[in-house]
Amino acid sequence: MAKKPVKAVDNRHYDVVLAPHITEKSTLVSEANAVVFKVAGDASKPEIKAAVEALFNVSVAKVNTIVQKGKTKRWKGAPYRRSDMKKAIVTLKDGDSIDVTTGV
Repeated sequence: MAKKPVKAVDNRHYDVVLAPHITEKSTLVSEANAVVFKVAGDASKPEIKAAVEALFNVSVAKVNTIVQKGKTKRWKGAPYRRSDMKKAIVTLKDGDSIDVTTGV
């Protein structure tokens, strides 16, 4: 089988995918060949797909996005609000995998 053509890594790709989101739920989802990332708030699904494919050299089957609203907290009695966070659940094609414990 021929090698996949390597896509060029653009600087915008590093701005789209911020970090892996490692929780118990994301670990359970990894059994279904999916990885959860924190992404930029203005990133679209095609941008996320292109960034993951270019950075990790894998094939992406589908991308689901979630916007997690920031919680209201208190510090020294004064309320404040945490920032909203956008997450992307990236499902990979069969045979591909990403090890989130190593860097890009």
